[in-house]
Amino acid sequence: MTHSDAQATSPDTTPSNGARTVPIYTIGYGARDLPALLAVLKQHAIAYLIDVRTAPYSRFKPEFSKEALEKALVARGIRYVFMGDSLGGRPDDPACYVDGKVDYAAVAQTTTYRAGLARVRTAFQQQQRVVLMCSEGKPEECHRSKLIGKTLNDEGVPVLHIDETDMLRTQDEIIFRLTDGQLSLFGGHDFTSRKRYGHDEQDEQDDRDA
Repeated sequence: MTHSDAQATSPDTTPSNGARTVPIYTIGYGARDLPALLAVLKQHAIAYLIDVRTAPYSRFKPEFSKEALEKALVARGIRYVFMGDSLGGRPDDPACYVDGKVDYAAVAQTTTYRAGLARVRTAFQQQQRVVLMCSEGKPEECHRSKLIGKTLNDEGVPVLHIDETDMLRTQDEIIFRLTDGQLSLFGGHDFTSRKRYGHDEQDEQDDRDA
């Protein structure tokens, strides 16, 4: 598939033995309202939504705050799991910041992040239908591609990002966007957050990386 190809339906990857492999999906609610998000989750038969926002609340879209979102998901048979404490884009560890920006390569080495990632890897091994959710609609502007997707992809776990137009994008496609087509032949790229954070930064909705 070329970097410009995309699919609106759920094309679980098919290995040579003919069995379909369920990838790890990601999504950002972005400009969507709650019914639109729920419709996309239904389209891909999602069973578990893992919230990877550092702070699972929104001033501007309260329907996506933790309690309201969990209630809506449970009513539709989808389990809500908060993992922003381990997989969020704004860790507490000051060693994960360089000039105020989050250094995702440093985050990827932390014990907390590795423990959270292990849970996602287990879900993949069990072939659970999981989506990782953050606030940013564009995957290339979110830590779900620059951190989580990159780590999973490097470990051989397939990742499909549901972008802001409801199209499916592979991790390689998103990295292609991030690097302006300069895919590295020598170990890939390390990324940081776009935004610099102060110690009093609290509002998730103002953050397009976390």
